Amino acid sequence: MGEIQRPGALYQQVAAEIRSGIAAGEYKPGAPLPSESQLIERYKVSRPTVRKAIAALRAEGLIEVIHGKGSYVRALPAPAVTIERIITRTGKTFRTGHHAWEQAETPAVYRTATTATRARLLGLDEGEALFGIDRLLTDPDTGSRALHRTLIPFATADEVEQLAEAPDAEPEQIYALLTAAGHKLTWHETVSARMPLPDERSTLDIPDATPIIHTARVTLGTDDRPLILEELRASADRAQLGYRITADSPRALRPV
Repeated sequence: MGEIQRPGALYQQVAAEIRSGIAAGEYKPGAPLPSESQLIERYKVSRPTVRKAIAALRAEGLIEVIHGKGSYVRALPAPAVTIERIITRTGKTFRTGHHAWEQAETPAVYRTATTATRARLLGLDEGEALFGIDRLLTDPDTGSRALHRTLIPFATADEVEQLAEAPDAEPEQIYALLTAAGHKLTWHETVSARMPLPDERSTLDIPDATPIIHTARVTLGTDDRPLILEELRASADRAQLGYRITADSPRALRPV
């Protein structure tokens, strides 16, 4: 191949050529890219240009650089675990889809306040007091990690004495306490994807250029009043979400 002629920064042109080669199957997942010297010869560019192109593709998550070995086309394996986003009830006992996950550390309990986003989900003003409970969970079969956070408004804790005394109760126990307090519970959940914050990347052991799945589940009580908010974060290359879908009557549906 001769010197590339497409417009744009030279390293972007090289990155585009390699990206096209990956998409076309010329460079297979898990296979090494040609060496720097070979890429220099192939595209008739300088070593710094090749290195900037490789850095750009690495930032996109298309390749990974293994120290001492070179650059490899990143394989995209199927997620290692499916997190079932379901809630079941037998009598007074609730179960969630990740009840079998193990707690890697003692839950961290603290006081915090609503941000603009969380205030909207909880139907509160920004800056209102919450209990926060953070848990690091691990799947015993795959070792996959997830971060679970429960946010309990003080107003909700005031309704249930046991909850005010022990806000670090498991979510299933919180559901039972709220039900015993007279609430008929329903749930609303949203799912998004974003790049992880530095502490999330290290805690979840996330590879470069890998997004996380972020769920926000609101527990609704009587008159659809938001009671608690749960957030679950997991690496998108290690976990996928599973849902059981049932048909609701039109009057049971609520606008998002």
